Amino acid sequence: MYELINDKTLAEYEAFIAGHPKGHFAQSSLWGKQKSAWIWRAVAVRGEDGKIKGSMAFLIRRMPIFRASMLYACRGPVCDLDDRQTMEELVKGAKALAKEYHGYVIKVDPDVPVENQAFRQMLESFGFRIMQEGKNFEGIQPKFVFRMNVENKTEEEMLASFHQKHRYNIRLATKKGVEVKICGQEMVHDFTQIMIETGMRDNFVTRNEAYFSNILKNLGEHARLYMAFYEGKPIAGTLAIWFGDKVWYLYGASSNSHRNLMPNYLLQWNMIQWALEKKCRIYDFRGVSGDLDESNPLYGLYKFKKGFNGDFTEFVGEFDLILSKPLYVMIDKATKIYQHRNVLKYRRENKDKAPEEKKAE
Repeated sequence: MYELINDKTLAEYEAFIAGHPKGHFAQSSLWGKQKSAWIWRAVAVRGEDGKIKGSMAFLIRRMPIFRASMLYACRGPVCDLDDRQTMEELVKGAKALAKEYHGYVIKVDPDVPVENQAFRQMLESFGFRIMQEGKNFEGIQPKFVFRMNVENKTEEEMLASFHQKHRYNIRLATKKGVEVKICGQEMVHDFTQIMIETGMRDNFVTRNEAYFSNILKNLGEHARLYMAFYEGKPIAGTLAIWFGDKVWYLYGASSNSHRNLMPNYLLQWNMIQWALEKKCRIYDFRGVSGDLDESNPLYGLYKFKKGFNGDFTEFVGEFDLILSKPLYVMIDKATKIYQHRNVLKYRRENKDKAPEEKKAE
């Protein structure tokens, strides 16, 4: 039987997901604090021994205009993927939350490899349906990622596993005087400015300064801001998260100047070293395109991450359990219009904030 996590059981819940192989920072209440526009709730199932054996946390987004809510389990559930009984109870708990918050859809994008078709079939038997399966970044979370097993590895073993050119670039950055530091709030503004510059160059929308600042506040010891400096000036940066047995490369930015000094390679190496320090099992480079054709504009991102000798991983995908089809269709159309307008607004507001990009053009 399912139960809803409350203040009394929250610490037990956090310990469970931190210690489970399927544990993920996005299933933590810490990430719920980061998503302040959403409501965080979690469902759990206990075994015969009274201990939690499965859970699924939801970010709930109210949409007052439609008097409805979306429930989103980012990288949930956390459980034995073959345990149908536990999954049935978790889905029952999700439906109970949906009823409480007038949910029109329950969305999940589990940390499950595409090869596990039995899990996909289980979700479909519960009424979930797979969303459109694109090759790039169509979903909320990337469907394709690069992951690297770092369990019980030494720094020497990790370096030896990298592509020769990547090892060379790490050494080059150090030789040329690039210095990487773990920074705090004092460097968030600089990181954001470099991120805007990167977004304008590579044509993607970035988060604002407050969002990056709040990651450091809300995640505490679980988040690190790494900045690369050359001659005392910041030229690149990354945000990483450690939770349980994994470290994730969350955000990365590099200025248009000094890219020849290869700061991004040295930054990755520093984050991998953090994973080794924390005795992690996995270092996650996160998203890449699933289209591996060299003509794909995103191929360079794939090539960069592949050079660290990780594993190309495709997840089973994003699934929706539609509870109200009319609302689902209506809100989906409205959301796409809103997102398109936001992209146009973002580019207008930030086109003058990347002077180096104009020079490069």
